Amino acid sequence: MELAAKVDHYGKPAWIVLMVLGFIVFWPIGLAILAYLIWSGRMGFWRDCGRRGRWYYSEPKDGDEKRHTGPSSGNHAFDEYREETLKRLEEEQEAFKAFLDQLRQAKDKAEFDQFMADRGRRQGMGPETGESAVS
Repeated sequence: MELAAKVDHYGKPAWIVLMVLGFIVFWPIGLAILAYLIWSGRMGFWRDCGRRGRWYYSEPKDGDEKRHTGPSSGNHAFDEYREETLKRLEEEQEAFKAFLDQLRQAKDKAEFDQFMADRGRRQGMGPETGESAVS
């Protein structure tokens, strides 16, 4: 595939231009180029579906403390700083989630208390006169 190697030299924009031109000239050509790009993995969007950007979360395995993986910067001190920062952010995220749960529970309790108070007032009143049914 000498042609593919030449187009790869220019990168993804060249493949996109080639595909668009294929669709303009004769739509099956563009479709074939699109299928080739997906099949060969040249566009690279299928293999990264589970990731969010450059950094992604991975479950620790067998006591492995390192939770975030990503390319090393080559600077050990920076990599340690990055890991500490990401760990701190995870802890803050968990604390925030707990705070939101407490807020939801408080709101649910307040709404339920309001419902019970309204229900108690309605049961204590007469059906049409609005006066107390118990005299």
